Amino acid sequence: MTTLDATTTAPASRLKGWDSIEFYVGNARATAGFLTAAFGFEVTAYAGPETGRDDVASYLLEQGDIRFVVTAGLTPDSPIWTHVREHGDGAQDLAFVVDDATMTYEAAIARGARSVSEPYELSDEHGTLRLAAIGTYGETKHTFVDRRDYSGHYCPGYVTTGLPPMPAGQPVGLDRIDHVVGNVEIGKLDEWVAFYEDVMGFRQLRHFDEHQIATEYSALRSTVVTNDAGVTMPLNEPADGLKRSQIQEYLDTYRGPGVQHIALGTGDIVQAIRALRSRGVRFLEANEEYFHDVRNRLGYLEVPWNAIEQLGILVDSESDGHLLQLFTEPITDRPTVFIEIIQRGGATGFGEGNFKALFESIEREQERRGHL
Repeated sequence: MTTLDATTTAPASRLKGWDSIEFYVGNARATAGFLTAAFGFEVTAYAGPETGRDDVASYLLEQGDIRFVVTAGLTPDSPIWTHVREHGDGAQDLAFVVDDATMTYEAAIARGARSVSEPYELSDEHGTLRLAAIGTYGETKHTFVDRRDYSGHYCPGYVTTGLPPMPAGQPVGLDRIDHVVGNVEIGKLDEWVAFYEDVMGFRQLRHFDEHQIATEYSALRSTVVTNDAGVTMPLNEPADGLKRSQIQEYLDTYRGPGVQHIALGTGDIVQAIRALRSRGVRFLEANEEYFHDVRNRLGYLEVPWNAIEQLGILVDSESDGHLLQLFTEPITDRPTVFIEIIQRGGATGFGEGNFKALFESIEREQERRGHL
């Protein structure tokens, strides 16, 4: 295939799904311990000084088809240290499985993407992994991962022996990355939507304006982009309101754009939330009026209402089905990234009927922090 042929093929059409999400953190061992103990992940591989990497410590965590990588720098001159000092712990690399890393990268660059890493290879006895990366909002990047000629567990340089054991706790049952949400500065939403549409070749799935996503005090705008493989990424920007919105609080606290939350899918959200609560995970809580209202509106749905109310799970219905969801509190010291747990009963939306209740819960937490 010629370079011209490569650039006429949209990068998004080469994306086959999520490969992994990498977090830059201050203490990789502690973060890996938290994610295994609280969310039921298993550490399945490790890279660090013991494996020949004297600059970083990285733990691969897996559950279902979900891969998280938590990485910390080990020296003061590490760019990871610089990133964490500025932003705190956060999701820095949203990586995709592609059919050809070089072709995907060249197509993105030809269409105007910013290069982060030109195509390169990593090899070991299991074969060759091919990668390349481009920049997106803030310091977030997208890595293109070509695994066609690599049969190892994850990546050269990682070992699968001598790993920490699984902590005690009920299995959670998370099985996939449903979507990943990014926050961008006010006035920048359209620019980044255009990047994903025109440069990457995603299509716009939905758009919500400040009148659809608003409370008494704050508002935001949001656009959802997706590709044919189901890689879905909503993008948010703050809108003018009486007080500081949750998006603006994120931007101020994270000191720039970044990943706001990661939605993890499950086939049994009642079991998942029950297990997560037993493991000590804390969630944003809706008020009693929410459950009175939602049972009046959606009581016809065949869902376990008593368990849903007991566990605080949010419910929404659309023309194509329903969904159940719940959002954790921020999982870092700064009020930035959090996790959504979601079960889809045919619905392809994002819980629009729960927006007001969710944002009021977030505002109550903002008020406790003195940030509203």
